Amino acid sequence: MPIYRCNQCGHVSESPTAGMQVPCARCAQPSNVYDTVFFVQKLLERYSAAHKEIKSLQAQIKADDETDGEVTGEAVGEKNGHSHVPATTTATPSQAADMDVLNTSSLATAAQHAPIEQWLKSKQIEARFEHANVDTTGYFDDAARMLGERFDLFGELLDRVAYAYRKSHSSINLELGNLNQKDGQAVNTLCRQLYSHTFFSRYHYQKPEKVVRLSLQPAPKVRQFFEGGWLEWYALIELLQHLQSRQLGFSCARGVKVVFANEDLHELDVVALPQGQAPICIECKSGEFRRDIDKYQRLRKRLGLERNRFIICATDITTEQATGLTAMYDLTFVNLSTLKSHLATLV
Repeated sequence: MPIYRCNQCGHVSESPTAGMQVPCARCAQPSNVYDTVFFVQKLLERYSAAHKEIKSLQAQIKADDETDGEVTGEAVGEKNGHSHVPATTTATPSQAADMDVLNTSSLATAAQHAPIEQWLKSKQIEARFEHANVDTTGYFDDAARMLGERFDLFGELLDRVAYAYRKSHSSINLELGNLNQKDGQAVNTLCRQLYSHTFFSRYHYQKPEKVVRLSLQPAPKVRQFFEGGWLEWYALIELLQHLQSRQLGFSCARGVKVVFANEDLHELDVVALPQGQAPICIECKSGEFRRDIDKYQRLRKRLGLERNRFIICATDITTEQATGLTAMYDLTFVNLSTLKSHLATLV
């Protein structure tokens, strides 16, 4: 039978139907219901990730004990010219190489976020994190990569689902008959995969008519994903995989709320702080962004970042448009196809 665990009080219980929310039997807090096999699989994945992290930390402690010198973390930071960022809070290059950034909960910790927090604090900026925003043991990052890698084909599906949510519709129908056979199969396969990962509450394919019928998942996190969160996940994974390929330690965060000294509040979609470098900030836009250009220019200046490290990743601009906008403003504009190549110029 499906199962849920209340995030408020920790109560675990069974429920008749998976893929929905039910009130906790103990405290009435809304809780997501999961298929039992899926729930156990996620527990095992988290246990495996935690066990791997513990082994890595034990190996690091052992190596530190065997070191002849007695240099503290603070002294190391000063030696490297970054006294405001404790050297022990970022992932070392070796840890970054061993980490599976596509399936780890080790990023979702206060310690992992600490270097970004300290960097912002050095500029009198308060940071507010939701650590779970970079937990990749779920399926949000997997779905985002599938959508982003074939956005030319799957963009219409995203638009249809987002529109349905805005209009409070409960379902959509996709007619695949106007697509060639290969593309139609790809869309159908994606819908089936998203359903298996609970992004839709119901999936049915009418083969003779070539129509996919989908019922929307009412869970708020899924709605947020389809309304633009998928692009943040895609940008985050692209950035982390690039840093990992360069053997760089890093701190990362998603959805960071920053409060300036005058109490102005802004949100940074994706941020990474490579070891020994300035942060990279990616603002993700799957819809209209032109009215916000001046806001982002002022935000970049207040953060003190070079223009090439403050990136606007927009889905609806061509490569030529991205180049033109970059020349016009003190920001860097990219689309899904040019994000990776621009990151390669930074680190």
